[in-house]
Parts: sequence; C-alpha cells; structure tokens
Amino acid sequence: MLGGAGRATFLLGLLLPCATALAKQPEAAPVVESSFASAFFYASSTQPDGSVRMEWLGTVLIWLLLALSLVNIGLIGQLFMTNRRVAILPTSLSQRLRGLVENGRYREAMTLAEKDPSDLARVVRVSLGQASFGFSAMFRALEQVSEEVATDRLRRAEYLNILGQVSPMIGLFGTVYGMIVAFRSIAESGGNADPVLLAGGIGTALVTTFWGLLVAIPALAAYATVRNRIDSLSTEASLEAQSLIERFRPKSRGEETGASDPRGRSGKGNGTTT
Repeated sequence: MLGGAGRATFLLGLLLPCATALAKQPEAAPVVESSFASAFFYASSTQPDGSVRMEWLGTVLIWLLLALSLVNIGLIGQLFMTNRRVAILPTSLSQRLRGLVENGRYREAMTLAEKDPSDLARVVRVSLGQASFGFSAMFRALEQVSEEVATDRLRRAEYLNILGQVSPMIGLFGTVYGMIVAFRSIAESGGNADPVLLAGGIGTALVTTFWGLLVAIPALAAYATVRNRIDSLSTEASLEAQSLIERFRPKSRGEETGASDPRGRSGKGNGTTT
C-alpha cells in the first residue's frame, strides 16, 4: 500500500503529461457570436486579432436586394390586379354590347363603350367611331387599337422581367466581392487563415446570392404568368370586338356597309340612289 506521499506522487505523474499536452495546443480561434440578423441582413468579417468589422459594400448589396424584394412583391400584386378579366374583357360588358349591336342600337353601344374603362370598350369605341368610313376602316382601327392596348400592358409587365434578370447579377456581384474578402483574409494571414477568418467573406457571397435568387425566382415566374394572361385575354377581347362589328361587313360586292353609322350618319356605298 502507498502512503499519502506516494499517492500524491502518483497523481502528479498522471497529470503532468496532460498539462504538457494542453500547453502545447495552439491558441483557440476567436469565438464569434452569430445571429439570424448577422447571417441574413448584414455582412461582416473577422480580423486576425478577433475583432469583427462590418463589410459596408456587402451590407449595401444585401439591403439593395431586400428593397428590390419589396418592390417585387408590390409589382406582382399590382400587375395581377390590373390584368384581371374584368379589366380587359368584362363578361357583362360583352353581353350588353352584343345585345345592343344585334338590336341595331349603335348609338347606345357607343355611349356604353365610352363609359367603360376596359380594353374591350376602348377597342369597340374606336372601331365604331370609324363606321362612317366603311368596314375596312373599322377593322383596321380595331387591329391597331388591340395591338396598342396589349403592347401597353406587356410593357408594364416587363418591369418584372427586368427585376428577374438584374437581381441575380447583383447577387453575383456580391458573390465575387465576398470571395475577394475571403482571399484577402488568406493573404493577410500569410496563407494560414483560420476558417473563422474566411467565414465572413464566404458568408457575404452566399447571402447575396440567396437574396438575388429570392427576388429573381418569383419575379420571373410572375412575369411568365402575367404575360400569358395578357396574351390570352387581349386576343380574346380582339376576337370579341371583331364579332361585334361583323354586322357592319358589306353584304355584297362593292358595298361598304349595310348598317348605319352609330353616331347618326348614314353609311357609305349602300348601293341606292335618291
């Protein structure tokens, strides 16, 4: 059995190698506190001395993409609201116009079209306004106005396409900047950069890419949806307007129109003499 002095000597012999091993371990890397905000809403980098520095350019890029995401949401909502069927081809208006035209009440149809703000009303109004010049003039006016209203709507929807194309480029710019920051950390540490020092630049690269894609994906998806809706409803409105003015088509060769002018003037070329 060992005495008290022997047991103490034995314990010191066990602890001494552990203490020596701990003393030889490299200095621990600086601990950096992280949060949801620091991960997604601003960019920072850790310096070799353990201090944390905000990367202003990376942060500006992140907040620019955040602002674009808000613009994207508002624009998507506005385009879906303004390109509904009721704004392009209201069913009730189409039925009322058809009833008036079939009953020969052209003046009332003209008045109804003037009071309605829809695309169908605009096309019909302009087309009926050319009735005194014959069916061919009415048809040309219909085609021209139909193209104008469709182009105007597509032009406004194009902003979504711009957002969808530009946002990933801004994110890519942030990616390149983040990698520059990461490689600068390697250079400043003499080629032996701690992973903590690299995390700031890599984090900036990934977060800006994340926000760029978060803006672009909904924007491009909504743009395709809105564009298809505009194409479909505008074509349908044009065909509906064409069917409404078919009553003015000449019934025989050399006859311009067999119906009276909706504004009260008689049509041309009715084939009769006084």
